[in-house]
Amino acid sequence: MKPPITLTIAGSDCSSGAGIQADLKTFSKLGTHGLTALSCVVAETPESVESIHPVPSTILQEQVEILLSTYPVDAIKTGMLYSKAHLVAVVEMLASRSHIPLVVDPVMVATSGTTLLNNDAIQAYRERLLPSATLITPNMPEASVLINSPIETKEDLEPAAKKLSELFQTSVLLKGGHLPGHQDRLDILWHNGKAHHYTSPKIEIACTHGTGCTLSAAITAHLAKGSSITDAVAASITWVHQAISSSFKWQTPSGNTIHCLNHIQ
Repeated sequence: MKPPITLTIAGSDCSSGAGIQADLKTFSKLGTHGLTALSCVVAETPESVESIHPVPSTILQEQVEILLSTYPVDAIKTGMLYSKAHLVAVVEMLASRSHIPLVVDPVMVATSGTTLLNNDAIQAYRERLLPSATLITPNMPEASVLINSPIETKEDLEPAAKKLSELFQTSVLLKGGHLPGHQDRLDILWHNGKAHHYTSPKIEIACTHGTGCTLSAAITAHLAKGSSITDAVAASITWVHQAISSSFKWQTPSGNTIHCLNHIQ
């Protein structure tokens, strides 16, 4: 048995709801063998980010290099990269592997509100990494930063996805999970000059920590198995919606309720 091989380049979430832990659970569930290159160690839970400890960029580069030189990797995703040095290290390692599908989740802010990258990293995203991607998966706040324009309503989504695609010459999945109120969730894929709309009922839970990581990992797994971008996105959105709707729930010692996506559904 030789399952497809997927690589995640991202941060570690000790609560295992996001980051490389969520990616690995997703890769395994969807039938691929997951590899990891660690960019940061993050002390966090769905409620808060306590601290971020970046891995030196040379060590990140060494991880990526040894994995790509050893394994026939079928698809790659990036998550939290944190600094310009991390981004440059990854771009240099992937420059000669442009044949491998690359999904870039431009992680900028945690669900709890904590900033997850340095300011100098944003320009490196724009100039170096995003133009190398097969697909980018920003949420509304991230897309707003990337195009320097607010994205606040359903009507804003499609023009923003189109603009991102034209700016970076790549396919774009713009996630509408931050739409206000009780509106249905709307995600828009701009691919090959055409918009694809994916609508699903909004699920009212206290926390959706890790949904972005999980979605981009699921898309990566489907691409590794040979799916088209449109099929990979459609299947992944459906699966993540199910993971949210069947989330696990616990009470913390302080009496708060925390949720975790159900990656083993």
